[in-house]
Amino acid sequence: MTMVDLEADVAEILIDEEPLQVRIDELGREISADYEGRDLLLVGVLKGAIFFLADLMRRLTVPCEIDFMAISSYGDGTDSSGVVRILKDLDASIAGRDVLVVEDIIDSGLTLSYLMRSLTAREPASLEVCALLTKPERREIEIPVRYVGFDIPNKFVIGYGLDYAERYRNLPYIGVLRPEVVANST
Repeated sequence: MTMVDLEADVAEILIDEEPLQVRIDELGREISADYEGRDLLLVGVLKGAIFFLADLMRRLTVPCEIDFMAISSYGDGTDSSGVVRILKDLDASIAGRDVLVVEDIIDSGLTLSYLMRSLTAREPASLEVCALLTKPERREIEIPVRYVGFDIPNKFVIGYGLDYAERYRNLPYIGVLRPEVVANST
């Protein structure tokens, strides 16, 4: 599929490239101020958060390291399966570290709740969340999210790391997937 083919599946652009980058600049300044004088460990949740994590990290002015976790709860569908699995765990210990989980989107909160319980058990010095997108109306479990890029409506979004069946991640904006794309692929 070419970029033109991918973009044909976008019903609407929810957040264009420029406002996305402006908000990431703001988050970078806020996080840098909050973590001044501390070493920060960014934990990126693969695969969706990779674009956001890379752009955010470049804007931080505090010393930071990165590690990654891969967690599955969606499969190829558009709704969470409710079953959460760790597919890739952290490479290093987080005990005594200041940890910021960088997430692409928080939907029901089930996956993030599971992840936060797992990480809290490892005794970090601090543990906070930075999410590019949240869908407040879909929340089933309330989880404190320290840094939020955008609250969005309950629509299935793609682009800027977010996918449907592993496609569309490379779109430079957040778009809404046409419902017929999902219907035609099942």
